[in-house]
Amino acid sequence: MDAGVIGRNVRRIRATRKLSQVKLARGADISRVALSKIENGIHVPRAETLERLAAALEVDVEQFVTEVPDVAGVRFRALKRHHERDQIIADVAQRLKRYLEIEELLGKRREFKLGKLLPKKNSSPVELARIVRKQTVLKNEPIRDICGFLEDNGVKVLRIRRATDAFYGLSVAPDTFGPAIIINTWERISVERWIFSAAHELGHLLMHLNAYDRIRTVEDPREEKEANSFAGHFLMPQKLFTSEWEKTSGLPFVDRVFKVKRIFKVSYRTVLYRLVENGQADKQVWKVFQNRYRARHGRTLRRADEPMALGQGAFFGGIPVSRRAYEPEQLSDIDFREDRLSRLVRMAFQRGDVSLGYAAETLDLGRSEMRSLAREWADLDDESHE
Repeated sequence: MDAGVIGRNVRRIRATRKLSQVKLARGADISRVALSKIENGIHVPRAETLERLAAALEVDVEQFVTEVPDVAGVRFRALKRHHERDQIIADVAQRLKRYLEIEELLGKRREFKLGKLLPKKNSSPVELARIVRKQTVLKNEPIRDICGFLEDNGVKVLRIRRATDAFYGLSVAPDTFGPAIIINTWERISVERWIFSAAHELGHLLMHLNAYDRIRTVEDPREEKEANSFAGHFLMPQKLFTSEWEKTSGLPFVDRVFKVKRIFKVSYRTVLYRLVENGQADKQVWKVFQNRYRARHGRTLRRADEPMALGQGAFFGGIPVSRRAYEPEQLSDIDFREDRLSRLVRMAFQRGDVSLGYAAETLDLGRSEMRSLAREWADLDDESHE
């Protein structure tokens, strides 16, 4: 057995389970020093040690000894250098590998339809957003389900959770397990940010494929600005935005912003940016919004805040309101839900093509969670045949 492979896998899986070395070592009945040597590839653990580690992490031992595939074409979206970057990329590569295996097993590979919409030279992000909408089912309507739209057009979507608001997501090029968009759905990042990040990464996939490089850790400001512009106009097409904004003209300014943001499932800040971009407001609009929001709610927004909607505590599926990112008139978790992979895994598992352990790893679930989900699938099948 390769000590380096085992160490990288143990460290990667521990990180995805959000366990400290101390906690995992205690659960596997080994010392923290011993675990550190295993994770650093210094020591090859005995078979019984691997079994205890697997039990503590709720995975199969096989996951420790299988080399994680490399993925070169990555674009990693973070506000600053992220210390878990390599572990996140390794975890994503492993999950995308399984995703591809499930697709091939079931004969369900999908063409990257949006790849045919690559812009001509000098096409602007705004024009590209218009082209994508015109040539797909979106036309001039708000996006009701961005995950479904991406999956229908050949883009894989995965959700991961990392306890940081400095990392929003990443995307993977078509030639290396992709195209795929992976979004950090940590509960303290608003769903509005998840949706915008997905649209932002789609912009990169369409405009900047030549810049996909795992080694590259610093984003090009120009490319980031272009991806933001694409995302804004993809989520809020100009004609429809203008129409909806005019319809709200009789409402107080704060309510107008909230109403429009709910229609397009974007942050209130995205609405304000568009108003400035359109010349419908000057840069003082931020101050105006702040003053009017403070007059109503008694507090001033910090730039990083997304104010919480009032009276929406039950809307977040059991997640305590105090833990959810501030965003006025918030969306819920269900507004950003990928479902193609889970559907494919269910088909393969119920056909007997994959094991419970394989299904669990593919869906990034612990064994107990996977067993519960499998029982639910079976119960639903039984009910449908009654």
